[in-house]
Amino acid sequence: MGTIQDIPELRACDEQRQLVRIPPELDVPLTDRVRRLIDTMEFRRLARVSQLGLVSLVYPAANHTRFEHSLGVYRLALLFLKRLETDDLFRRIVRPEEAELLIAAALLHDLGHWPFCHPIEDLQLPGVPRHELFASSFILESEVGELLREEWSISPRDVVHLLHGASLQTSGERLLAGILSGPIDIDKMDYLYRDSVHAGVPYGRNFDQHRLVKSLCVNEAGDGLAITEKGKTAAELMLFARYVMFSEVYWHHAVRSATAMLQRAFYHLYSRQDLDVLFRQTDWDFVQMLRRAAGDSAAGTLLEGVFGTQRCLFKRVAQYSAIENEELYRRLARRPYPWLTICGEILATILSARIKKVVAPFEVLIDAPPVHKEIEFHVDVFFPKEQRYRPLVQVSPVVKALAQQQFDDYVKRVRIFAAPRIYEDLLALRDFADLVHAAVDEADS
Repeated sequence: MGTIQDIPELRACDEQRQLVRIPPELDVPLTDRVRRLIDTMEFRRLARVSQLGLVSLVYPAANHTRFEHSLGVYRLALLFLKRLETDDLFRRIVRPEEAELLIAAALLHDLGHWPFCHPIEDLQLPGVPRHELFASSFILESEVGELLREEWSISPRDVVHLLHGASLQTSGERLLAGILSGPIDIDKMDYLYRDSVHAGVPYGRNFDQHRLVKSLCVNEAGDGLAITEKGKTAAELMLFARYVMFSEVYWHHAVRSATAMLQRAFYHLYSRQDLDVLFRQTDWDFVQMLRRAAGDSAAGTLLEGVFGTQRCLFKRVAQYSAIENEELYRRLARRPYPWLTICGEILATILSARIKKVVAPFEVLIDAPPVHKEIEFHVDVFFPKEQRYRPLVQVSPVVKALAQQQFDDYVKRVRIFAAPRIYEDLLALRDFADLVHAAVDEADS
C-alpha cells in the first residue's frame, strides 16, 4: 500500500459508494471487507445489545444499539484519518498499515461489550473482566480473527493490543490509542451525539463536531492528539456536552435507581453464574438468565421491578454531592461495592427500628460514584502564529472548572433509594442524614 489515501475505506468515503445510512442522516461507506466483518455472528450480536441499557426506562427512544454506535465510530475514524493524513508529522509517525489497524479497531472496539456492561463493571467484582479484555476471545477465537488475517493482513492480536491501550511502546501506537480512547476521541464524539439524538435531548449535540475534526493535529511530543486554536471553542463545548449528558441522562436519578436495583441483583447472583456464557448473551437472554437464577428471591424482586411487565423502581429518599451535604458525600463516594452493600443493610436495620416497620436488607440501596473517575480532559492547543502548544486547561476557564475539579463530584451524586412501600415513612424522617452517618460509622467499625 502506498499512502493512507490508498486505504480502500478512505477511497470509499471519498467516492460515497456502498453506503449505509445511520442516524442522524449520516452515510457510512462499507467496503466488501468491512461488510463481511459486520456480518459475522460476533458483530451481529451487537445489534441486540443496547447502547444505553436502562436509560430507555426514562428516555423511551434511547434504545439504539452498540451495532449502530460501532458504525458511527468507524465513520469518525475515517474522518479523523482524512484530516490527519494532511499533517506532515502524522504521516511520518503513522504508516498506512497502522492506519488500517485503527480502522479495524474502531469498527470492533465494542465487540466485548455485554448487556448493561458499564454498571456491572463499576462494581469491580472478582472474576468480572473488563469488556476490553472480554473482547479478546471474540476477536482471537472466531471468524472475526480469520477475516482480519485473510482480508486485512492484520494480526488479530494487534487489534486487541491497541484496544487494551496498555504497554504501548511507540509514539504511533500511543497516538492511535488516543484516537480510540482519549480526551477527544472517536468513541466519545459519536456516543455523545448519538445518545443525545435518541434520547431526544439537545445536550450532546451542542458542539461543532465538523470544526473540531478539522482542527485536529498531532501534539508536540508526537504521541497524542492536539487541536489548533480554531478548535478551542468546539472542544470546550464538547466537554460541556459531556458534563450535561452525565447530569441529565446517564446519571438521571430514575436511571440510577434502576441501575442500583440491577447492580444489587447481579451482586447476589454473579458468583453462581457462568459469566463467560452470560456475557455472550443479547439483552433479552441476559435478563432472562438472571431472572431464572433469581427466582422468588430478593434479587428476583429487584429484577421484576426493573424488567417486569410493570415498572416499579425504588424511589429517591436522599442525595448528596460536593455541595449537598459534602461530609456524607465524601464518606460514601467511591467506596467498594461490597462495603456499600453492608452499609445499606445496616441502614435498613436502623430504619426498621426507627419507623417501626420491617425493612428488608435489599429495600434500601446506596448508589454512589464508582471507585474510578472519568478521564480528565488533557489536550494541548497549537497556536500557529506563535508556533507554540499550550494545555487547553491553561487557556480555558471552562475546561479548568469541569476537568480539573472532576465533574464526577457534581454530576455523580450519592443517592439513597428505597422500596416504594417504605418511601413515605423514610421521607418523613427529619434526622435521616444522622441515621445514614450512624450506618456509615457501624460499617466502618
